[in-house]
Amino acid sequence: MKTRDSLIRLKRFQVDDKRRQLAQIETMIAEFNRMADELDDQIRSEQERVGIADVTHFAYPTFAKAAASRRDNLQNSARELDEQLERARSELTEAIEELKKFEQLEERDQQRERTAQDMAEQDELDEIAGRIRAR
Repeated sequence: MKTRDSLIRLKRFQVDDKRRQLAQIETMIAEFNRMADELDDQIRSEQERVGIADVTHFAYPTFAKAAASRRDNLQNSARELDEQLERARSELTEAIEELKKFEQLEERDQQRERTAQDMAEQDELDEIAGRIRAR
């Protein structure tokens, strides 16, 4: 049983690790989206300040172009992380299923042990009762 206990601990560790990875990816996506939103606000503010919203206009602000490029990069990174997020979710699901299998096996073995122990106790009680009757 010690081997199974070790396996269960390992599987629990793996599940916790997958949950941490998932949380990290979700945090990164949220942070990238927040930063992209801030850049959008800065771009709009710059466009309003100079009065030019047409990106192809010769006097379009350089800052707004650079901010738009950074925003696009952040949005692309967030989309790539979305793919990683889906993989991490499926890996977490698999790890949880594996953990459940081992926990169910352990529970079944413990139930067998309890049943065997209960039967042994009942046999002992029956033997004692038989001795008392025999007297």
